[in-house]
Amino acid sequence: MVTTDEAQVTTVKNTFDFIIDTVSAKHDLNLYLGMLKTNGTLICVGAPAEPYQIHAFSLLAGNKTIAGSGAGGLPQTQEMLDFCAEHNITSDIELIDMANIHDAFDRMVKGDVRYRFVIDLATL
Repeated sequence: MVTTDEAQVTTVKNTFDFIIDTVSAKHDLNLYLGMLKTNGTLICVGAPAEPYQIHAFSLLAGNKTIAGSGAGGLPQTQEMLDFCAEHNITSDIELIDMANIHDAFDRMVKGDVRYRFVIDLATL
């Protein structure tokens, strides 16, 4: 789902039990809170440079919760990967060679990134 497409956002309003927010850039948490069901939880694992601005009603309407989590260690990461494999949860990525890291950074600065970059360690 493209969160900049208002029509797509409308179709998922009040549908998710939880959302894991990995974004480390400035963005509107109120948008994501609106996608949560009653008693839903927004889990923030990204670290934007600027503080979040949250409207009280975004939390109060539906008794929603915001939680945070730092990066887990290897056991937590393995548990998460096992859970994803068991439930067929996948993500879209763009695999890049280490030789293209500067191009990838330039694309990120320009906002020309659709998926998370993953460096192919075999190219080191």
